[in-house]
Amino acid sequence: MMPSTADLVRVLPEIVLTAFGLIVMVAEPFLPRGEKRMLGPLALVGTLAALVAAVAQAQNPGYAFSQLVIIDGFSSFLHFVLLAITALTIIASFRYLERENINHGEYYALLLFGTVGMGMMAAANELILVFLGLEISSIATYILIGFRRTDAKSSESAMKYFLLGSFATAFLLYGIALIFGGTGTTFLPDIAAALGAPGTNPTLVLMGMGLLFVGLGFKVASAPFQVWTPDVYEGAPTPITAFLSAGPKAAAFAAFLRIFFTALEPTQETWFWVIWASALLTMFVGNLGALVQTNIKRMLAYSSIAHAGYILVAFAAGSELGIAAVLFYLVAYALMKLGAFTVVSHVSAGESHQEIDDYAGLHSRQPLLAACLTLFLLSLIGIPLTGGFLGKFYIFTAALKANLIWLVVLGVVNSALSVAYYLRVVKVMYMNEPRADLEVAPVPASVAFVLTLTALGTLYLGIVPGPVLGAAARSVLPLP
Repeated sequence: MMPSTADLVRVLPEIVLTAFGLIVMVAEPFLPRGEKRMLGPLALVGTLAALVAAVAQAQNPGYAFSQLVIIDGFSSFLHFVLLAITALTIIASFRYLERENINHGEYYALLLFGTVGMGMMAAANELILVFLGLEISSIATYILIGFRRTDAKSSESAMKYFLLGSFATAFLLYGIALIFGGTGTTFLPDIAAALGAPGTNPTLVLMGMGLLFVGLGFKVASAPFQVWTPDVYEGAPTPITAFLSAGPKAAAFAAFLRIFFTALEPTQETWFWVIWASALLTMFVGNLGALVQTNIKRMLAYSSIAHAGYILVAFAAGSELGIAAVLFYLVAYALMKLGAFTVVSHVSAGESHQEIDDYAGLHSRQPLLAACLTLFLLSLIGIPLTGGFLGKFYIFTAALKANLIWLVVLGVVNSALSVAYYLRVVKVMYMNEPRADLEVAPVPASVAFVLTLTALGTLYLGIVPGPVLGAAARSVLPLP
C-alpha cells in the first residue's frame, strides 16, 4: 500500500535529512579537494530545511504508517530540539575538521543519518521502530566517534562504544521480545491495554521491562550502565562529544518517557523504585567521579552522567509537571553542553590540550572564551539567572510535589558537590598564570556563532523561561 500524503508529511524531516545526507555523499567525489569545505554548509542547509519540514510536521499531528509513527506535541518538541543540536554541531565542526585535516563528506552525512534515527525514536509508537531508530543513531555515532582514524584513542573509544553498545542493544531487543511474548503486541498503547487484560503474562512483561531499562539506561548514561562514558567522551572528536552528550541522550530520554509512561504506565509502582534508585546512584557516581578528574573532557563526561541523574529525578516524579521539567531541562542541558564542548574543542587544538591546567590564565589570552565557559559551568552548577538553575528548580519542584523529599534533598547535596569541580576550572582560568608554551588561536566566526547562540540561549532560559517552559508543558505526554 502506498503511503498517503499525510504519512509523508509526518515523517518529512526524516525524508529531508536522508535526502541531503545522500546528496552530501554523492557530491563529495566530484568536488576538488579545496572545495570540500562546501559540504558542511550543504549539510547545514539540509538541517535547516528539516527544521522547516518539522514546522509542517507539527501542524499535521496524528498517526502515520499504520500507527507506527505518532506526531504529537511531544515528538514535535523533540524534533525541534534534536535538529537544533545537529545544526549547531555542524557549524561547530567547520573549523575543527579543517584543522584536523578530516574534512570529509561522510562526517556530515552521518550526522544527518544519526538525526534521522533520533527523530524516529522521538516519534515511535511501537517498540520495533524504537529499536530501528536507536540502531540508525547508534551506527552513525559508532563511526563518528572513531572518525579520527589515525588517532589510537579515538579508535579505542569507538571500539569500546561499539562493543558495549551492542550488548545494550541486545538487552533492549530481548526485552522487546519478552514484552511481545507477554502481551502479544509491540504497539505502546496496546501493551498498556493488555497489561490489565486476562491472558497477559506479568512475569515476562516485568523481565522485559528490566531489559528495556538496561538498554535505554546505557544510552542515557545512567548508573550502573555509565562505564563507557568517560573513555568515549575523551577519545571522540570534541564536536562529536558535544553531539553525543546532547542529541542521542535527548532521543533516548524521549523513548524512555514514551515507553514507560505509555506502554508500561500500569506497572509504575514497580518501575518507580528502579528509576528512584538509578537517579540517586547516577547523581552520586557522576559527581564523585568528576571531583577527581584532571582532564576536562572526562570531567564533563562525569558531569553528563550526573545530569542524567537529575533528569531521572523528574522522571521518578511520574507527573505531567515532571515530564515538562524533563523537556525544559533537555533544552537547557543541550545549550550548556554544546557551548562548553565548543570552547574545549577550540582550546584543545589537535585534541592535545585537554588538561584542566591547560586553561590556566585563559581569561588573559581569550577573555570571551573564558567568559563563555564560565557561564556554561555556572549554569551546570545551577546558579540563578541561567537555564541550568531553572531547569533544576523545575525538576526538584516536580519531585517535591510527588513527595520525593529524600530524593530532592540528596539531589541538592549533589548540586553542592558539583560546585567544587566546576569552580576549579573557573579558578584556573582566572587566577592561575597562563602557560608560556600554550597559545590559543583566534576564535573563528563559526565557533563564535555557536558560542553566541548557546550563551544567549542559556541566559534567555534563566531570565525568560516562559515560552520554552510553556511549549514543554503543552508537549507533555497525556498521563492516565
